[in-house]
Amino acid sequence: MRRMIELLYPDAPGFKTSGPSEQAAQAIKGPAKTLREEVLRTISLAPSGLTADAVADRLGRSILSVRPRVSELHRQGEIRPAPQRGRNHSGMSATIWVVSPPLSGPSGKEDSHA
Repeated sequence: MRRMIELLYPDAPGFKTSGPSEQAAQAIKGPAKTLREEVLRTISLAPSGLTADAVADRLGRSILSVRPRVSELHRQGEIRPAPQRGRNHSGMSATIWVVSPPLSGPSGKEDSHA
C-alpha cells in the first residue's frame, strides 16, 4: 500500500536518513510549525531584522530549535537576508533576517492569493 504524500522540507522538518533522524523529524513536526510561526512573527516585529540568535533570545528558546525554523522560513521565501550583518553569541558574523516583501502578481499588485 502506498503512503499518502507527506509534507516535505521546508514545509516540515527534514531528515537525511531513515532511523533516529526521521523519527525526530516526525516527532517535532507539530511543534515546529508553531515555532516557525513564532519565529516569523518575531522577525516581522523587528523592522531592521534579527539574527537567529536574537530570535532565540526573544522567544526564550534554544538556538538549536530556532535555527532550523529560520532555514525553513528562508527556503519558503518568507524571510530573506538583510544587506547588513550582525554578530551571534560567539562573536562571529551572522545573517540578519528580515521579512521578504510580498510577491506581486502579473499586474504588479500584491497577490492576495499567495
